[in-house]
Amino acid sequence: MAVDPVCGMYVNEANAELKGEVRSRMYYFCSTTCQLTFLRPEEELKKLKRDTAIALVLSAPLVAIAMVIPLLGGALGWSFVMEEWYENLMIYGGFLLATPVQFAVGWRFYRGTWDSIRNRMANMDVLIALGTSAAWGYSAVVAFLPSFFPPPRAVYFEASSFIIALILLGSYMQELAKGRAGDALRKLMDLQPRTATVVREGVEEHVPVEQVRIDDVLVVRPGERIPVDGVVVEGASTVDESMLTGESIPVDKASGAEVFGATINKAGLLRFRAAKVGQDTALAQIIKLVEDAQQSRAPIQRLVDRVAAMFVPAVVATALVAFLAWYFLAGKPFSWSLSIFIAVIIIACPCALGIATPAAIMVGTGKGAENGLLIKAAEHLENARRVTTVVFDKTGTLTKGKPSVTDVIPVSLSESDVLRFAAGAERGSEHPLGEAIVRHAGTRNVAVSSPTEFEAISGQGVRARVDGHAILLGNRRLIESAGIPLGSAEAAVTRLQEQGRTAMILAVDGAVGGVIAVADTVKEHSKAAVSALRRMGIDVVMLTGDNERTARAIASQLGIETVLAEVLPGQKVEKIKELQAAGEVVAMVGDGVNDAPALAQSDVGIAIGSGTDVAMEAGGIVLVKDDPRDVVASIQLSRRTVGKIRQNLFWAFFYNTAFIPVAAGVFFPLGILLHPVFAGAAMGFSSVSVVTNSLLLKRFRPNL
Repeated sequence: MAVDPVCGMYVNEANAELKGEVRSRMYYFCSTTCQLTFLRPEEELKKLKRDTAIALVLSAPLVAIAMVIPLLGGALGWSFVMEEWYENLMIYGGFLLATPVQFAVGWRFYRGTWDSIRNRMANMDVLIALGTSAAWGYSAVVAFLPSFFPPPRAVYFEASSFIIALILLGSYMQELAKGRAGDALRKLMDLQPRTATVVREGVEEHVPVEQVRIDDVLVVRPGERIPVDGVVVEGASTVDESMLTGESIPVDKASGAEVFGATINKAGLLRFRAAKVGQDTALAQIIKLVEDAQQSRAPIQRLVDRVAAMFVPAVVATALVAFLAWYFLAGKPFSWSLSIFIAVIIIACPCALGIATPAAIMVGTGKGAENGLLIKAAEHLENARRVTTVVFDKTGTLTKGKPSVTDVIPVSLSESDVLRFAAGAERGSEHPLGEAIVRHAGTRNVAVSSPTEFEAISGQGVRARVDGHAILLGNRRLIESAGIPLGSAEAAVTRLQEQGRTAMILAVDGAVGGVIAVADTVKEHSKAAVSALRRMGIDVVMLTGDNERTARAIASQLGIETVLAEVLPGQKVEKIKELQAAGEVVAMVGDGVNDAPALAQSDVGIAIGSGTDVAMEAGGIVLVKDDPRDVVASIQLSRRTVGKIRQNLFWAFFYNTAFIPVAAGVFFPLGILLHPVFAGAAMGFSSVSVVTNSLLLKRFRPNL
C-alpha cells in the first residue's frame, strides 16, 4: 500500500501478470476522484458501469418526483402535486431510493474520506461525501422528525443521489476516454507472441514464450512474429521492424544478424539463438519505459498537489460561511441555506484539477511511443519544452559513426580501376578504412581480386600485389617514402584534407593512379534536424572529441556555427555545466558510453536508440529510430503536451472557482442560483472536458 500524493489516499497496486514476466502497471484514476489506482482496466470499468447504472436507475424516479413533475404540474395546473400524499411520496419514497445510492453505491466516498483523514490530507472525496451526506442527513431528519419541520417540508434526497449518479457517470466517461489514451501501450503489449518454436534435442517444440531460455535455438517461419531477441544462426530473410523503428522497409537478416521480439519475419525461414528473454527483450524494455513515464509525476503536478491540498479546506470554509450568512444574517430557511452549502461543496470539487496533468502525460507519452520517442518520466517530457540549447555528439549521432568512401579521384587510371586495385589490396583487411573501400567497391559492382602479397605498414598504409601489379595504398608519407612523386594528386589530397576527410593515395607499379577519400559521413536527416531546431529558436552546438578541422567540416555541412572540438570524454560534462551556468537549458544528444555522464548532467538527456545500453540508461528520452529529427519531434511533443496541461489546469480552475460565487448565492438578487444537482453536473462535465482535451494530443504530428 502506498499513499497517493494528490489525494492523500492509499493506492492499491494489483499488478496484472501479462504474458509471462512482463507485468502491466498501467494506472487508472479512481472512479470518483483523481486517486491513481493500479487496477485492471476491465475490472474498474465493469465495476464503475454497474455502480453508475444503479445510481441512475434509482435517482431518475427521484428527480422526476421532486423536480420534473412539480414543474410540469405548476405549468399545467396539476393540483395533486400539492396534496399530502404526493409530499409523503416525495419524502418517504425519496428515502427508500436515495439511501442505497448514498451508502452502497456511494460508499467509496466515505472510504476515501476516511483514508484522507488518516493521512491528514483533504481530498475530493471529502467534498463529495460532505455535500451529499448533508443533503441526505437533513432530508432524513425532515422525514422522521416531522414535528420540527412544519409543512411544506423540503427534502433533498434527489440532490444527494443524483449528484452521486452524475459524478459516477462523469467518471465512467473518463474511464472510457482514458481507455483510448492507453491505446499505444496496449498495442505494444499485444505484439508479444504467446508461443515459440524451440529446437531441443533436435526436435521442434511449441512452448509458451515464457519458457524460452537464453541460448535456446528457435525457428521462425515466414509470416510469424519473432518471440524473443536473438542472433540468427541459420537462414536468410527480411524482417519487418516497424514496431520498433517506425521504418516501413523490411530489414535483411542473415547469419550473425540481430533479431528482436515481436518483429515479423517476412520471407525465409530463420533459426536464431535466444539472447534476451522476458523483461530483457527490447519490447519489454519499451513497455516498461512507457509505463514508468505514464505513472510518473511532472514537476508542475507537484504545484497542483499543493494547491489541491489547500483548496479542499478553503472550499469547506467558504461553504460554511455561505450557509451561516444566509441562515443567520439573511434569515433564509435552514433548508434553503443548506442547499447553498451543498452547491458550493459540489461545484468546487476539484476532480478535474487532479486529472489535468496525468491525463495529458498519459496521452503524450503514449503518442511518443507511437512515434518512436520513449520518454522515461514525465519530468523529462515537461523539461524538454524549456530547452534553449541542443548539444549534439558528432560521431554516431549526427554522423553515421563508421567511415565511408566519399570521393574517388582518378589520376592515371580510370575510377573503376582505382577502386579495383585499392579494394584488392584491402580485401581481408580488418582496418575500418580498408573495410570502407571494399564495401564501396561492392556497391559499385567492381570485381575485386584477392592480393597475392600483403603487408600492413603501421601508421602509413598497405603494400600488396594484386593481379600481378605492385600496389601501395596509404597516406602521403607512404608514397613519398617510396620516392613516388604526387604530381597532380597533390592538390586533390590537400583539398580533401581541408574538408576533414582522410585521403588515401593509390600507387600502381610506381606511379600514382588515384586518390580515395574516406570520412565519417553525415546522416541523411541531420541537416533537416538542425534547421528545424534553429527555426524553433533553439541554439545548436556540436560536441566532439574529433579534431577541430574535421569537426568544422561536418558542422559547415549541417549549418552548425558553435563547435566544441577535441573535447575528452571527461570534459564533456564540464562543457554542459558551462552552458548551464550561462543560463541555457541544455538537451544533450548522444549514443556512446562516453556520452553517458553528459546525458545525465544535462537538463534533458536524449539517447539515440541505436547507441549503447549505458547511454540509453542515462538518457531521459530514448529515440528508437536512429534519426536526429526525432530530437525535434520530442521537443515539439513536450511543448504540445505541456500546452495541454496548462489548458486543462485553466479549465479545471475555471470550473472550480468561477461557479463558487454562483453556488454561494452571490447572484441570487439577480435571480441566479445554482441548484446542487446542476452543480454536480457541472463538476462532472469539467472532468470529462479535461480528459477530452488531453485526447486531442493523439492528433500530434511532428512539424519537420
